[in-house]
Amino acid sequence: MRVLGINALFHDPAAALVIDGRTVAAAEEERFSRRKHGKRPVPFAAWELPERAAAWCLGQAGLRPEDLDAVTYSFDPVLARPAETMGLHDPWDHLRLTYAREAPAFLAEALPGLDPERVRFVPHHMAHAASSAFAAPDAENCSVLVLDGRGESASHLAARRTGNALEPLTAQELPHSLGLVYEELTEHLGFLRSSDEYKVMALASYGTPRFLPELRRHVHPTGDGGFRAAGVPWEEFAPRRRPDRAWTREHADLAASAQACLEETLLDLVRWLHGQTNDDVLTMAGGVALNCVANARIAREGPFSRVWVQPAAGDAGTALGGALMHTAVADAAPVQPPPGAALGRGWSEAEIEAWLKTAAVPFERPPDVADAVAQALAENAVVAWFQGRSEFGPRALGHRSLLAHPGRSGNLERLNDIKGREQFRPVAPMVLAERAAEVFDGPLPSPYMLFVHDVRPGWRERIPAVVHVDGTARIQTVDAADEPLVARMLARFEERTGLPVVVNTSLNTAGRPMVDDPRDALECFGSSPVDLLAIGPFVVRRRALFDGGDR
Repeated sequence: MRVLGINALFHDPAAALVIDGRTVAAAEEERFSRRKHGKRPVPFAAWELPERAAAWCLGQAGLRPEDLDAVTYSFDPVLARPAETMGLHDPWDHLRLTYAREAPAFLAEALPGLDPERVRFVPHHMAHAASSAFAAPDAENCSVLVLDGRGESASHLAARRTGNALEPLTAQELPHSLGLVYEELTEHLGFLRSSDEYKVMALASYGTPRFLPELRRHVHPTGDGGFRAAGVPWEEFAPRRRPDRAWTREHADLAASAQACLEETLLDLVRWLHGQTNDDVLTMAGGVALNCVANARIAREGPFSRVWVQPAAGDAGTALGGALMHTAVADAAPVQPPPGAALGRGWSEAEIEAWLKTAAVPFERPPDVADAVAQALAENAVVAWFQGRSEFGPRALGHRSLLAHPGRSGNLERLNDIKGREQFRPVAPMVLAERAAEVFDGPLPSPYMLFVHDVRPGWRERIPAVVHVDGTARIQTVDAADEPLVARMLARFEERTGLPVVVNTSLNTAGRPMVDDPRDALECFGSSPVDLLAIGPFVVRRRALFDGGDR
């Protein structure tokens, strides 16, 4: 069975292709269009489809649209209600629903040869749930928690997977939404709504939750698997921040209070769900599941033995979830968890070399690119690392990364300057899986950067560039069996420095998607003060590029 999954209605448009239960490809439209998040989540953009991502997925498998057995669309307009009846102020939401109803026709036009009768609507939160429950390894029986801004008429779903079946247990109806409340706070604090929520999480570490008692009156669990979260009077806690003004202690304290309130509510939902299922494994998806601080607390204090979070937990992941769910239900065959997050585009050595020659840049092929990069990092170079297939989801996981020495404290400010980011934002470490427990305390393994870990006291002074103000780090563990090139680079770096850790942040600059193809990598390298580009087996040195070839 050949199923193409599509996410398009709100934001992060994406496509994913599942063939006979195996995930072949998945990509976000932003990587092709170079527009962050693909589009803004407004009704007027709801018609925009991930046309280039879908075409690439099909091309990856040598398929034409008419070869597909089904195309899933991760929103079911039959389940939606007018915004005003749900307590939402969204006067143009009816336009969004009109576009959703016409999705089969739009898809048939975008993918010539597709029979619109093959389009299947999948409820938004069920697509999220399937993206985690069916994608998690060793999770044939698991509990599922989904939280985001909104779906058709709810903002939350608790469910249970048993084999190929996915059973909804309860949902929280709108207008109550933990995701929308966090989005409102993001905007109130002067950041871009539905985009910069991770900045609020980072800012929270600089404050104290002194507004928590008052905030609980507006955001709290109800004890029955649901919650109340609407109508928070943000101005009563801290004044609205203009984007061009510096944040204050009040803003940091409000962020800390909201983060703590979110964590408390999530823990209650998790405990309620475990009481219904008594499962060992919890899988999570939805935009709220990208809050790695909350995830770490759930793993630490919650009742489940293992917590697994979908790497593309936001709406992009519903493209994958819709395809996996339709396969599980219609084909009744076991679906296979994706092999990892590296589901996007990749290039052969010959193709990369052709790109470099076309760009007329001086390049070399060292005996071992991993060793050459380790040497450069040990000398405190910043390295752009472009290897293998691009990641599906918002995290750079050793395929499209900026790397640096973690033992130099100034590298945090240096990287934030290179990327054009706020200085309060941390950068993350990647660490050899077998060394992680020695350096970090938290849920292991952690291959997708979706939990924060305490940095053990003996290491905080040794790797200061990756230690956040609260003593934590959002780590990526690297297993040599899964990522042999990255693991070899880490091992060579440790041989030179004694540190099994390297700084890893996404290969992009502020407001732009992660680089995806070789042209993106060369443009980012050429316009940023990065010392070395490691692209496939080749390296481009900044000095050689800008000093007339003097290497």
